Amino acid sequence: MGLVSQLGRFAWYELLTTDVAAAGAFYGKVVGWDAKDVSTPELAYTLLTAGDVPVGGLMDLPEEGRRLGATPRWVGYVAVDDMDATATQIRRRGGAVLLPPTDSNIGRVSVVADPQKATFALVSGLTYGQGQPSGLDELGRVGWHELLAEDRNKIFDFYGGLFGWQKADGETDPADLYQLFSAAGQTIGGMLTKQPSVSQSCWLHYFNVDDIGKAAKSVNNGGGRVLQGPTELPDGCWIARCADPQGALFALQGARGPQDTEQPSASEVAWSAKWGGITSQGRMMLPKPKR
Repeated sequence: MGLVSQLGRFAWYELLTTDVAAAGAFYGKVVGWDAKDVSTPELAYTLLTAGDVPVGGLMDLPEEGRRLGATPRWVGYVAVDDMDATATQIRRRGGAVLLPPTDSNIGRVSVVADPQKATFALVSGLTYGQGQPSGLDELGRVGWHELLAEDRNKIFDFYGGLFGWQKADGETDPADLYQLFSAAGQTIGGMLTKQPSVSQSCWLHYFNVDDIGKAAKSVNNGGGRVLQGPTELPDGCWIARCADPQGALFALQGARGPQDTEQPSASEVAWSAKWGGITSQGRMMLPKPKR
């Protein structure tokens, strides 16, 4: 119901991890999600919900993947109407199909990679999730999608041709640093060329929280790591890039609580200053996004 409105957009998110129980508890404290076991005899699966709304899934990283060196990670699913045709297009455009179109507990899915090896997934006939896309600022939802690319100038046409994404301009000139993009007229993320210190191209998903300082402390207290931030954007929103206790990368965005005066450590500021060449003394210097 309403899936047509999600076509070409990220519609589902899944965490593949080495400790499902620990990960569920961790994100419950950091983001406020509830975890519900919806396993079947064929598949162990945990549903993550924001209130009563399913927002993502949690499952074990497959043994085969572990043997091949795969590490815990978040995977974003883009909704498509013709799974097989989209997978064929990905191959023709220089990408790779890592998992051929397959029926699953959340719909028909395929795990793929763009030509610069950033992985994401496709889904059709989505079982869970909202009938209509949520606002990017709703708590507990994914509010931003960021691609750290080998070369963001070369990769945009791949996604634009595949999903119809358009380049979106910020309020200031993004120059060659950060390219905003929109789906169905709504700006939903940005692309930047990664630094060499980031080993491989990847998608980073930002989870909305009500108090960025409190959430960041929960990351550290829960055994995860705040890699950068909290850092203020020109629009007044604060962000933090993090790793969970099993090593999966994610990010947070939200307001800063009135009682929170803690500043990023010197190492965090130094690290952030090297992120994509778009930071200055720990402050993101981006065009104001249309969130």
